[in-house]
Amino acid sequence: MAKKVVAGLRKQGGKKSFAKVIKAVKSPKTGAYSFKEEMVPVEMVQEILRK
Repeated sequence: MAKKVVAGLRKQGGKKSFAKVIKAVKSPKTGAYSFKEEMVPVEMVQEILRK
């Protein structure tokens, strides 16, 4: 099923594709970690991870 989702994110005939970025975010209140998921263009992956 995951293959269908990834295949649906590519444009037909285009080079633009997307990547799923999952980051662990620590809560300042409790100290527990939660995960934040984003779909971003492949070119922006490094910029998102630097934040």
